[in-house]
Amino acid sequence: MLRVHFTAEDFARVRFAARPAPLQELHAALTTALTQSGGPLFASWRGRILRSLPAASSPLADLVPAGRPPSFLDALGDSVAEGVEQIRATNPVLVRSELERVYGAVPAPRWIRGLHAGDEKAWHTMHRAQRATYEAVIAPVWSVVQDLHRGEFTRYALTAAEHGVAATLTGLAPGSRLHGGVWEWPGPAPVRDVRLDGRGLVLLPTFHHPAGPLLQDTPGHPAVLTYPAGPGLPPTEGGPVVSAEALAAVLGRTRLEALRLLAEPHTTTSLARALHVSNATASSHAAALRSVGMATTARAGRSVTHRRTALGTLVVGAWPP
Repeated sequence: MLRVHFTAEDFARVRFAARPAPLQELHAALTTALTQSGGPLFASWRGRILRSLPAASSPLADLVPAGRPPSFLDALGDSVAEGVEQIRATNPVLVRSELERVYGAVPAPRWIRGLHAGDEKAWHTMHRAQRATYEAVIAPVWSVVQDLHRGEFTRYALTAAEHGVAATLTGLAPGSRLHGGVWEWPGPAPVRDVRLDGRGLVLLPTFHHPAGPLLQDTPGHPAVLTYPAGPGLPPTEGGPVVSAEALAAVLGRTRLEALRLLAEPHTTTSLARALHVSNATASSHAAALRSVGMATTARAGRSVTHRRTALGTLVVGAWPP
Protein backbone atom coordinates (compact mmCIF):
# COMPACT_ATOMS: atom_id res chain seq x y z
CA MET A 1 0.00 0.00 0.00
CA LEU A 2 1.10 3.55 -0.75
CA ARG A 3 0.03 6.39 1.55
CA VAL A 4 0.66 9.95 0.41
CA HIS A 5 0.36 12.54 3.20
CA PHE A 6 -0.87 16.01 2.15
CA THR A 7 -0.82 19.32 3.93
CA ALA A 8 -3.19 22.14 2.94
CA GLU A 9 -0.29 23.66 1.01
CA ASP A 10 0.22 20.40 -0.90
CA PHE A 11 -3.38 20.35 -2.11
CA ALA A 12 -2.80 23.82 -3.55
CA ARG A 13 0.32 22.52 -5.32
CA VAL A 14 -1.14 19.48 -7.06
CA ARG A 15 -0.60 19.83 -10.79
CA PHE A 16 -0.96 17.66 -13.87
CA ALA A 17 2.09 17.25 -16.12
CA ALA A 18 1.42 19.30 -19.25
CA ARG A 19 3.23 16.83 -21.50
CA PRO A 20 4.28 13.17 -21.31
CA ALA A 21 7.87 12.43 -20.29
CA PRO A 22 9.68 10.24 -22.86
CA LEU A 23 12.10 8.52 -20.47
CA GLN A 24 9.45 7.99 -17.79
CA GLU A 25 7.22 6.33 -20.40
CA LEU A 26 10.18 4.24 -21.58
CA HIS A 27 11.03 3.03 -18.09
CA ALA A 28 7.37 2.19 -17.40
CA ALA A 29 7.34 0.12 -20.60
CA LEU A 30 10.55 -1.69 -19.70
CA THR A 31 9.34 -2.40 -16.17
CA THR A 32 6.22 -3.97 -17.65
CA ALA A 33 8.12 -5.95 -20.28
CA LEU A 34 10.89 -7.22 -17.99
CA THR A 35 8.78 -8.07 -14.95
CA GLN A 36 5.93 -9.89 -16.74
CA SER A 37 3.36 -7.49 -15.29
CA GLY A 38 0.07 -7.07 -17.08
CA GLY A 39 -0.71 -10.77 -17.32
CA PRO A 40 -1.55 -12.72 -20.48
CA LEU A 41 -3.17 -9.71 -22.21
CA PHE A 42 0.29 -8.17 -22.49
CA ALA A 43 1.98 -11.31 -23.81
CA SER A 44 1.80 -10.37 -27.50
CA TRP A 45 2.98 -6.81 -26.87
CA ARG A 46 5.77 -8.00 -24.55
CA GLY A 47 7.06 -10.52 -27.07
CA ARG A 48 7.08 -7.93 -29.84
CA ILE A 49 8.93 -5.39 -27.67
CA LEU A 50 11.56 -7.85 -26.46
CA ARG A 51 12.21 -8.99 -30.03
CA SER A 52 12.63 -5.39 -31.20
CA LEU A 53 15.22 -4.39 -28.61
CA PRO A 54 18.66 -3.63 -30.13
CA ALA A 55 21.84 -5.03 -28.63
CA ALA A 56 22.65 -1.60 -27.21
CA SER A 57 19.60 -1.94 -24.92
CA SER A 58 20.96 -4.84 -22.88
CA PRO A 59 22.50 -2.73 -20.05
CA LEU A 60 19.05 -1.43 -19.07
CA ALA A 61 17.98 -4.90 -17.93
CA ASP A 62 20.76 -4.70 -15.35
CA LEU A 63 19.02 -1.69 -13.81
CA VAL A 64 15.83 -3.61 -13.10
CA PRO A 65 16.83 -6.74 -11.17
CA ALA A 66 13.73 -8.32 -9.65
CA GLY A 67 11.62 -5.47 -11.03
CA ARG A 68 13.07 -2.81 -8.74
CA PRO A 69 14.44 0.08 -10.83
CA PRO A 70 16.38 2.86 -9.12
CA SER A 71 14.34 6.01 -8.57
CA PHE A 72 16.86 8.31 -10.28
CA LEU A 73 15.71 6.93 -13.66
CA ASP A 74 12.43 8.82 -13.31
CA ALA A 75 12.98 12.03 -15.27
CA LEU A 76 10.33 14.50 -16.41
CA GLY A 77 12.24 16.04 -19.31
CA ASP A 78 10.14 16.96 -22.35
CA SER A 79 12.68 15.22 -24.61
CA VAL A 80 15.06 12.29 -24.32
CA ALA A 81 18.04 14.67 -24.24
CA GLU A 82 16.51 16.73 -21.42
CA GLY A 83 15.67 13.59 -19.47
CA VAL A 84 19.21 12.29 -19.87
CA GLU A 85 20.57 15.60 -18.55
CA GLN A 86 18.27 15.43 -15.52
CA ILE A 87 19.35 11.88 -14.72
CA ARG A 88 23.04 12.75 -15.07
CA ALA A 89 22.56 15.67 -12.66
CA THR A 90 21.29 13.33 -9.92
CA ASN A 91 23.08 13.72 -6.60
CA PRO A 92 25.80 11.01 -6.50
CA VAL A 93 24.72 10.11 -2.98
CA LEU A 94 21.24 9.24 -4.26
CA VAL A 95 22.66 7.27 -7.21
CA ARG A 96 24.80 5.15 -4.88
CA SER A 97 22.04 4.59 -2.32
CA GLU A 98 19.52 3.57 -5.00
CA LEU A 99 21.92 1.14 -6.68
CA GLU A 100 22.67 -0.36 -3.27
CA ARG A 101 18.94 -0.68 -2.58
CA VAL A 102 18.28 -2.32 -5.94
CA TYR A 103 21.11 -4.84 -5.71
CA GLY A 104 21.41 -5.35 -1.97
CA ALA A 105 23.79 -8.23 -1.38
CA VAL A 106 23.57 -9.49 -4.99
CA PRO A 107 26.78 -9.01 -7.02
CA ALA A 108 26.34 -6.19 -9.55
CA PRO A 109 27.63 -6.21 -13.15
CA ARG A 110 30.87 -4.39 -13.75
CA TRP A 111 29.31 -1.39 -15.47
CA ILE A 112 26.80 -0.97 -12.62
CA ARG A 113 29.73 -0.84 -10.20
CA GLY A 114 31.20 1.85 -12.46
CA LEU A 115 27.94 3.79 -12.27
CA HIS A 116 28.08 3.49 -8.49
CA ALA A 117 31.60 4.94 -8.57
CA GLY A 118 30.59 7.81 -10.88
CA ASP A 119 32.56 6.56 -13.88
CA GLU A 120 31.72 8.60 -17.00
CA LYS A 121 32.08 5.57 -19.26
CA ALA A 122 29.35 3.79 -17.26
CA TRP A 123 27.06 6.81 -17.56
CA HIS A 124 27.68 6.86 -21.33
CA THR A 125 26.77 3.16 -21.49
CA MET A 126 23.46 3.82 -19.75
CA HIS A 127 22.54 6.87 -21.81
CA ARG A 128 23.36 5.09 -25.09
CA ALA A 129 21.13 2.21 -24.00
CA GLN A 130 18.29 4.59 -23.10
CA ARG A 131 18.42 6.35 -26.47
CA ALA A 132 18.58 3.11 -28.46
CA THR A 133 15.72 1.58 -26.49
CA TYR A 134 13.57 4.70 -26.80
CA GLU A 135 13.94 4.61 -30.59
CA ALA A 136 12.88 0.97 -30.68
CA VAL A 137 10.06 1.01 -28.11
CA ILE A 138 8.58 4.48 -27.64
CA ALA A 139 9.44 6.57 -30.72
CA PRO A 140 7.14 4.55 -33.06
CA VAL A 141 4.12 5.26 -30.80
CA TRP A 142 5.11 8.66 -29.39
CA SER A 143 2.45 10.57 -31.32
CA VAL A 144 -0.17 8.19 -29.93
CA VAL A 145 1.16 8.70 -26.39
CA GLN A 146 0.94 12.47 -26.85
CA ASP A 147 -2.69 12.24 -27.98
CA LEU A 148 -3.60 9.94 -25.10
CA HIS A 149 -1.91 12.31 -22.66
CA ARG A 150 -3.90 15.29 -23.95
CA GLY A 151 -7.11 13.32 -23.55
CA GLU A 152 -6.20 12.42 -19.97
CA PHE A 153 -5.23 16.06 -19.31
CA THR A 154 -8.67 17.18 -20.51
CA ARG A 155 -10.51 14.70 -18.31
CA TYR A 156 -8.44 15.76 -15.29
CA ALA A 157 -9.06 19.48 -15.89
CA LEU A 158 -12.81 19.03 -16.28
CA THR A 159 -13.16 16.74 -13.27
CA ALA A 160 -11.09 19.03 -11.06
CA ALA A 161 -13.17 22.03 -12.09
CA GLU A 162 -16.48 20.26 -11.45
CA HIS A 163 -15.69 18.13 -8.40
CA GLY A 164 -12.48 19.51 -6.86
CA VAL A 165 -8.98 18.14 -6.40
CA ALA A 166 -9.80 15.55 -3.73
CA ALA A 167 -12.46 13.80 -5.82
CA THR A 168 -10.21 14.00 -8.87
CA LEU A 169 -7.34 12.26 -7.09
CA THR A 170 -9.41 9.28 -6.02
CA GLY A 171 -10.97 9.16 -9.49
CA LEU A 172 -7.53 8.52 -10.98
CA ALA A 173 -7.12 5.33 -8.95
CA PRO A 174 -10.13 3.04 -8.53
CA GLY A 175 -10.06 1.64 -5.01
CA SER A 176 -7.99 4.47 -3.56
CA ARG A 177 -9.37 6.75 -0.88
CA LEU A 178 -8.54 10.12 0.64
CA HIS A 179 -9.22 10.74 4.30
CA GLY A 180 -7.58 12.88 6.94
CA GLY A 181 -5.20 14.34 4.36
CA VAL A 182 -3.85 10.88 3.44
CA TRP A 183 -4.31 9.42 -0.05
CA GLU A 184 -4.20 5.62 0.20
CA TRP A 185 -3.55 3.38 -2.80
CA PRO A 186 -4.35 -0.29 -2.17
CA GLY A 187 -1.52 -2.70 -2.76
CA PRO A 188 0.61 -5.43 -1.23
CA ALA A 189 2.72 -4.96 1.90
CA PRO A 190 4.86 -3.30 3.01
CA VAL A 191 3.15 0.04 3.53
CA ARG A 192 5.05 2.99 2.05
CA ASP A 193 4.41 6.41 3.60
CA VAL A 194 5.36 9.51 1.60
CA ARG A 195 5.06 12.92 3.26
CA LEU A 196 4.86 15.82 0.85
CA ASP A 197 5.45 18.49 3.54
CA GLY A 198 4.52 21.37 1.25
CA ARG A 199 6.46 20.18 -1.82
CA GLY A 200 3.33 19.43 -3.83
CA LEU A 201 2.59 16.58 -6.22
CA VAL A 202 2.90 16.20 -10.00
CA LEU A 203 0.50 13.73 -11.63
CA LEU A 204 1.81 11.95 -14.72
CA PRO A 205 -0.21 9.31 -16.59
CA THR A 206 1.57 6.37 -18.22
CA PHE A 207 0.19 4.25 -21.02
CA HIS A 208 2.70 1.39 -20.74
CA HIS A 209 2.30 0.28 -17.13
CA PRO A 210 -0.81 -1.67 -16.12
CA ALA A 211 -0.45 -1.31 -12.35
CA GLY A 212 0.63 1.51 -10.17
CA PRO A 213 1.49 3.85 -8.90
CA LEU A 214 5.16 4.57 -9.56
CA LEU A 215 6.20 7.36 -7.20
CA GLN A 216 9.37 9.44 -7.38
CA ASP A 217 10.14 11.05 -4.03
CA THR A 218 13.28 13.18 -4.31
CA PRO A 219 14.04 15.38 -1.29
CA GLY A 220 13.59 19.08 -2.01
CA HIS A 221 11.47 18.48 -5.13
CA PRO A 222 7.75 17.92 -5.75
CA ALA A 223 6.88 14.24 -5.61
CA VAL A 224 5.93 12.75 -9.00
CA LEU A 225 3.22 10.11 -9.13
CA THR A 226 2.98 8.12 -12.35
CA TYR A 227 -0.33 6.29 -12.60
CA PRO A 228 -1.73 3.86 -15.19
CA ALA A 229 -4.13 5.43 -17.69
CA GLY A 230 -5.30 4.92 -21.24
CA PRO A 231 -7.24 2.10 -22.86
CA GLY A 232 -5.65 -0.69 -20.80
CA LEU A 233 -3.12 -2.02 -23.31
CA PRO A 234 0.03 -0.23 -24.52
CA PRO A 235 -0.46 1.89 -27.65
CA THR A 236 0.59 0.42 -30.97
CA GLU A 237 1.99 2.11 -34.04
CA GLY A 238 -0.87 3.14 -36.28
CA GLY A 239 -3.32 2.07 -33.61
CA PRO A 240 -6.34 4.04 -32.41
CA VAL A 241 -5.63 7.49 -31.04
CA VAL A 242 -7.71 10.00 -29.16
CA SER A 243 -9.93 11.43 -31.88
CA ALA A 244 -11.92 14.60 -32.27
CA GLU A 245 -15.00 12.46 -31.61
CA ALA A 246 -13.56 11.31 -28.28
CA LEU A 247 -12.80 14.89 -27.23
CA ALA A 248 -16.26 15.97 -28.36
CA ALA A 249 -17.75 13.28 -26.11
CA VAL A 250 -16.05 14.96 -23.16
CA LEU A 251 -16.61 18.62 -24.05
CA GLY A 252 -19.63 18.40 -26.31
CA ARG A 253 -19.33 18.94 -30.06
CA THR A 254 -20.47 22.57 -30.07
CA ARG A 255 -18.25 23.45 -27.14
CA LEU A 256 -15.28 21.81 -28.87
CA GLU A 257 -15.98 23.92 -31.96
CA ALA A 258 -16.20 27.03 -29.75
CA LEU A 259 -12.82 26.19 -28.25
CA ARG A 260 -11.34 25.90 -31.73
CA LEU A 261 -12.86 29.22 -32.82
CA LEU A 262 -11.49 31.00 -29.76
CA ALA A 263 -7.98 30.66 -31.10
CA GLU A 264 -8.94 34.15 -32.30
CA PRO A 265 -10.84 36.63 -30.09
CA HIS A 266 -14.62 36.60 -30.56
CA THR A 267 -17.43 38.66 -29.14
CA THR A 268 -20.45 36.73 -27.95
CA THR A 269 -22.30 37.78 -31.09
CA SER A 270 -19.56 36.72 -33.50
CA LEU A 271 -19.11 33.42 -31.66
CA ALA A 272 -22.85 32.77 -31.83
CA ARG A 273 -22.88 33.55 -35.54
CA ALA A 274 -19.94 31.18 -36.22
CA LEU A 275 -21.54 28.40 -34.17
CA HIS A 276 -25.04 29.00 -35.62
CA VAL A 277 -26.53 29.29 -32.14
CA SER A 278 -28.19 32.03 -30.11
CA ASN A 279 -26.18 34.63 -28.20
CA ALA A 280 -27.37 33.11 -24.93
CA THR A 281 -26.11 29.64 -25.95
CA ALA A 282 -22.76 31.01 -27.11
CA SER A 283 -22.39 32.90 -23.83
CA SER A 284 -23.17 29.68 -21.93
CA HIS A 285 -20.50 27.74 -23.84
CA ALA A 286 -17.93 30.48 -23.24
CA ALA A 287 -18.78 30.51 -19.52
CA ALA A 288 -18.35 26.73 -19.30
CA LEU A 289 -14.94 26.90 -20.99
CA ARG A 290 -13.97 29.80 -18.74
CA SER A 291 -14.94 27.84 -15.60
CA VAL A 292 -12.33 25.14 -16.37
CA GLY A 293 -9.62 27.62 -17.36
CA MET A 294 -9.82 27.02 -21.12
CA ALA A 295 -11.05 30.50 -22.04
CA THR A 296 -11.02 34.06 -20.73
CA THR A 297 -13.55 36.85 -21.07
CA ALA A 298 -12.71 40.56 -21.09
CA ARG A 299 -15.31 43.36 -21.02
CA ALA A 300 -14.96 46.65 -22.87
CA GLY A 301 -18.01 48.84 -22.35
CA ARG A 302 -21.10 46.89 -23.34
CA SER A 303 -19.12 44.33 -25.35
CA VAL A 304 -17.30 41.23 -24.13
CA THR A 305 -14.51 39.40 -25.91
CA HIS A 306 -13.71 35.71 -25.41
CA ARG A 307 -10.35 34.13 -26.12
CA ARG A 308 -8.76 30.71 -25.66
CA THR A 309 -6.17 30.28 -22.88
CA ALA A 310 -2.90 28.34 -23.01
CA LEU A 311 -4.71 25.42 -21.34
CA GLY A 312 -7.40 25.50 -24.02
CA THR A 313 -4.76 25.52 -26.74
CA LEU A 314 -2.98 22.57 -25.13
CA VAL A 315 -6.21 20.59 -24.88
CA VAL A 316 -7.41 21.23 -28.43
CA GLY A 317 -4.01 21.32 -30.11
CA ALA A 318 -3.82 17.60 -30.92
CA TRP A 319 -7.02 17.50 -32.96
CA PRO A 320 -7.24 18.84 -36.51
CA PRO A 321 -10.19 21.03 -37.51
